[in-house]
Amino acid sequence: MPYIKAHYHPFLFILITMCAMAELGLTAYLISVGNESRNWPSARYHSLLILFEFNAVWTTLFGAAYMLWIVDGAVHFLASIASSIIWLAITSALWGAAAGMMHNTRTGGNCNWILNSSPSTNVVLPCDSPQELSVSSCRETLTVEAVGWVLFVLCVLTLFATCMWVRTSKRGYVSAEYKPGM
Repeated sequence: MPYIKAHYHPFLFILITMCAMAELGLTAYLISVGNESRNWPSARYHSLLILFEFNAVWTTLFGAAYMLWIVDGAVHFLASIASSIIWLAITSALWGAAAGMMHNTRTGGNCNWILNSSPSTNVVLPCDSPQELSVSSCRETLTVEAVGWVLFVLCVLTLFATCMWVRTSKRGYVSAEYKPGM
């Protein structure tokens, strides 16, 4: 059990950081494509992509920093358990809000409707491209949301595991001044 207590934390932060890096790349690509074509499905979709981009940068920077601080054994305030709990709570709220808003903003999970619709339909697509590429854009939007939910769950799981670790380690803590039998 001590091995798990001491070594699960860096792995969770590695997972959080790697997923955030993937989200960073995907949202940067989608924002770049949308800016080049100047054709966004809605202003809300564009704003949500920017929010996802901010969350990805925030999570990548701090996740990597916490991971390095944990491995290095740093003891300053930013590397403390309390600061990581606060950061995880804020990051969980950011990812949960972003993924929930994206879920309500996009048009649905079935990307095959684009291929089945006629070319004359007035459907606003993320970019001016053939319908097959629009299916790809639809799937990319679904991926942005899915990775957002994964990051939310990873942050909540890490937050829960950290709180449980603090709780169990305090039970076994014996003060240096406590002497049994006195």
